[in-house]
Amino acid sequence: MLIIVLDTNILLVSIATKSKYRPIFDALIAGKYVLALSNSILSEYIEILEQKTTSVIASNIAELLLNLKNMVKTDVYYRWNLIKQDTDDNKFVDCAIAANANFIVTNDKYFKGLKNISFPKVKVISADEFLQKITK
Repeated sequence: MLIIVLDTNILLVSIATKSKYRPIFDALIAGKYVLALSNSILSEYIEILEQKTTSVIASNIAELLLNLKNMVKTDVYYRWNLIKQDTDDNKFVDCAIAANANFIVTNDKYFKGLKNISFPKVKVISADEFLQKITK
């Protein structure tokens, strides 16, 4: 089964029911892939969801994610610091490495530099590429 890390921007666009990316969230709920989640990623999800919606919605989504059978709680013991331009994004990279994830799903340009790093290898795909994978 696919193990992925979802960047916050992808989680946000996949929650809206009328979004073209909604199938990403629906596939998560349906157990079609495994979501690797660290404490720092969950904290960011909650923080950004509270800014974009309400604290109740943010709390409900966090609770939903934590209760999914296809969510793997990932403890990060080492910080690789592979992204220099936006160091806050390293939480997703570190989680992906710790969880041995197949890839990170993001549209963030700063993740593109990861393809030039041979070790540790972290694969990154866009929301559109992931959408194609889960809808075929």
